Amino acid sequence: MKTHVKAAGLLIAAMTAVTALLGGCGANESADGKTVVEIVQYKPEAVKAFEALEEKFNATHDDIELKIDSPNDAMTILKTRFIREDYPDIIGIGGDINYSNFLDSDMLMDISDYAGLADIKESYLRNAKELEFVPMDGTYAVPYMANAAGVLYNKDIFDEHGWTIPTTLDEFYALCEDIQAAGIQPLYFGFKDTWTCLAPWNAICIDLAPSDICAQVNAGTAKFADAYRPVAEVTKSLLQYAQPDPYAYSYNDACTAFARGESAMYVIGSYAVPQIKSVNPDMNIDSFVFPASNDADANILNSGNDLQWSVMAGKEDKKEAIYEVLDFLYEDENIQTYLDDQSAVPCKTGDFELPSMLDGMKSYIENDKMADYQDHHYPSEMAVDAMIQTFLMDDSDNDLDTFLEKFDTEWVRYNRDLIAKVQKFYEENPDKLTEGGNE
Repeated sequence: MKTHVKAAGLLIAAMTAVTALLGGCGANESADGKTVVEIVQYKPEAVKAFEALEEKFNATHDDIELKIDSPNDAMTILKTRFIREDYPDIIGIGGDINYSNFLDSDMLMDISDYAGLADIKESYLRNAKELEFVPMDGTYAVPYMANAAGVLYNKDIFDEHGWTIPTTLDEFYALCEDIQAAGIQPLYFGFKDTWTCLAPWNAICIDLAPSDICAQVNAGTAKFADAYRPVAEVTKSLLQYAQPDPYAYSYNDACTAFARGESAMYVIGSYAVPQIKSVNPDMNIDSFVFPASNDADANILNSGNDLQWSVMAGKEDKKEAIYEVLDFLYEDENIQTYLDDQSAVPCKTGDFELPSMLDGMKSYIENDKMADYQDHHYPSEMAVDAMIQTFLMDDSDNDLDTFLEKFDTEWVRYNRDLIAKVQKFYEENPDKLTEGGNE
């Protein structure tokens, strides 16, 4: 009871805090009769890029007025607006559990007829599809930008020693041994911030576990204890090449150490590069896909939908104008504007100029050989990052079994209603159940 009261109080406080921001939203027409298309997107760090795109669109369109809001706490504002039934036309969010929940609540419009979908890479469309709790007819998101995770490395140090990029797990271990023998720290971690434990975990998962393992578990056709065993083993094996007590250092500490040349490699995503460059602007950084398998052909780039567009349900009367806005956002030069500003990975096919620190991953991006972050499917309440940190710190003989058993137990605890819903769906639709639990 106290929890419910507290939650209600927090919600009321949140609604009060954002009331000023919500005023005047949701209008269909401007004062001069233009159709207003409103976007709320969740990446405030990209506000300048979107301000430029908004200005460019409005200067070149006479019948549509585009408004792009990039608030600091977009998800809180969006959820509050949804409660008030004050919906923007388009939302720009990440491909994660929030998207899954919005979709499951029938809040998004089927945009299967949007022609621009034909230009989106299949990997990113699949990422969005795998976020459906149960298989759904239609398409509800257009992926826009992605990021990539694997191994960042100090190119100058590698060039100086003649080290080559590993393509198998054994080669990666051998490289770490060579780096240690040269008196250099191979890896640096900032595991004091528990979320950073997910960086190696995600990069290893995509080689060693099915991309739809969460859907399989929900359908009752698999267990994490089986699928995640090799993932956990490889993740923990990295500690032998890390600095002493990686749990004493934060994400900022790790970025700073890597920037100062205190390690040759850093297992993290491309999102860390701006932080690293803030310490050492001239650092020569490149990257490679984490080779978690001993089959080089099995390597996959860990790349998730960092920003995707969804149209709110009930906006069919404005669909033509909304699609015109999407067409504008997906024009090559406008995508490049975002790439130049944010050092992102485009979800659209085309000849785009990528940041140099993605050179080692470029072939995977160009050949569409990518898979999503596993944690995009994890409920935040489950705190998987903290579970992984606890497992890494556990030096007992049964550490692996303890962790894996807890993963399955906690998954059921935090997904009980969802699991019941999914399994009921497949009982009623057995033709949709495959070995993977998805269509």
